[in-house]
Amino acid sequence: MVIVKDKVGIVSCSGEDFPEGTISRIATRIVLEKLRPNDTVTICLPLFLAGSEDERAFARVFPTIAVDGCDKRCAEVGVKRYSGNPVATIVVSEILKKHPQLKVTSRDNLSDEEKEFANVVAEKMAKKVDEILGRKNEEG
Repeated sequence: MVIVKDKVGIVSCSGEDFPEGTISRIATRIVLEKLRPNDTVTICLPLFLAGSEDERAFARVFPTIAVDGCDKRCAEVGVKRYSGNPVATIVVSEILKKHPQLKVTSRDNLSDEEKEFANVVAEKMAKKVDEILGRKNEEG
């Protein structure tokens, strides 16, 4: 699916109870700052849910990816409720199930293994951004 827009919004999990929430936020920062800095913007989930019309309007106009830490899918539910369906949802806990050798346990100081997993999630997000913008996958 190709949507003709020049930016993709990313709404990341804000949950702090589970390490997967931390991974979702770190992966989002990697995409925003390193992998696709010219193509993405972040949408603050707490502001979005609290009623910020700027945050909600962006998600109505531009394609938006919800990045959730767990199957509660708070980011996805919020985007659906206030701005329409996100073009994609990435759930960190589902990705983690495909990597049973990884142990993600920290919410604060990530191990090297957890940092590498955040990069795996970020790469999936970057590929989704490329798909949304109608590009072939870019390197780094």
